[in-house]
Amino acid sequence: SFIIFTGIGSGMVYLPAVVMVGQYFQKRRALAQGLSTTGTGFGAFLMTALLKYLCTEFGWRNAMFIQGAMSLNLCVCGALMRPLSPKDIPEKYVVRSNSEDNQAKALSRSAETIKSNRVLSEEPEKKEESTNEEVLDSVQHTETGGKSRGGRNMYGLRILKTVSQLMVTFRKGFAIWYSSYFGAASLFTNRVFVAFIIWALFAYSSFVIPFIHLPEIVKQYNLSSQNNIFPLTSIIAIVHIFGKVILGIISDLSCISTWNVFLMANFTLVTCILTLPLMHTFITLAVVCALIGFSSGYFSLMPVVTEDLVGTKHLANAYGIIICANGISALLGPPFAGWIYDITQKYDFSFYICGLLYMVGIIFLFIQPCIQKRQLREKSTEEAQI
Repeated sequence: SFIIFTGIGSGMVYLPAVVMVGQYFQKRRALAQGLSTTGTGFGAFLMTALLKYLCTEFGWRNAMFIQGAMSLNLCVCGALMRPLSPKDIPEKYVVRSNSEDNQAKALSRSAETIKSNRVLSEEPEKKEESTNEEVLDSVQHTETGGKSRGGRNMYGLRILKTVSQLMVTFRKGFAIWYSSYFGAASLFTNRVFVAFIIWALFAYSSFVIPFIHLPEIVKQYNLSSQNNIFPLTSIIAIVHIFGKVILGIISDLSCISTWNVFLMANFTLVTCILTLPLMHTFITLAVVCALIGFSSGYFSLMPVVTEDLVGTKHLANAYGIIICANGISALLGPPFAGWIYDITQKYDFSFYICGLLYMVGIIFLFIQPCIQKRQLREKSTEEAQI
């Protein structure tokens, strides 16, 4: 029950907050995303010590009650968020020559010919909307007539009107959801986005391994006394905060591509995971953990990269799929690493194998520019044929 309700609640809180920031900020999106998600690093650092104290003083059940009461403040934060109101876009009048006008007319005719199937598919939906509007109008006329006759059925008519409006809204929402996932304009038809999903399936399973095996590695190397003074996981959490902000600032520079920063951060992270078992002193482990925390700041760039791939309109659905893929990999990664330890009786092979799987995911990131170039070629060929 804890897994189900906590997972659903955290997903419903995190995804809208990330999407909302992406809609509010366009010039410095990466920095805005980094600042808005720095709370995860502070929370991981502070809540670790706080929960230990609460469990010691009040017991784990009362500690969970206190933590739940703290989480209720998220309702207040969510109530403060408001959607952006649409702004009027001024029309731009452009003077064109007669030849350009003729060319534009020819392109519009060809575009109408190509989109004829789409228009035909949209006609049933428009008919349904018109039918629903006729029902609402009839309800409204009946309501006004009822008022003139004394208003005997006003309450029932209002209920019928509300239910019909809810049905229209539900049908439109379901149609949009179905078309975005399973329709002709599905996100899964975007090959670049599919490659990004495959990366997400491999990435997060390796990222969580250091958090799980670090305490055991510390015991194995007899470093518990130093780790108790300043835990390695706290080093990751603290540097993770600065990594999000710094990577966001770098990505917003006009001379640097966000995609290249994202790739370099992933490559640094997988290198740290592969080299972590080779470190046997607390200082070297602390340095590697600091690099892991800094490079893992690329999580603040994920919404920006996703928006660049699919656009702002599909950001909510696309980022939800990416988070789902991360959740699946995080669910399968730790048991897989534990299974490797049971076979080898060493933690080193868990890092090596999971790091190699991460490298497979990074390969899909490297082939994405090739896929984009191929799609541009196909699109230019189609336009030339038109």
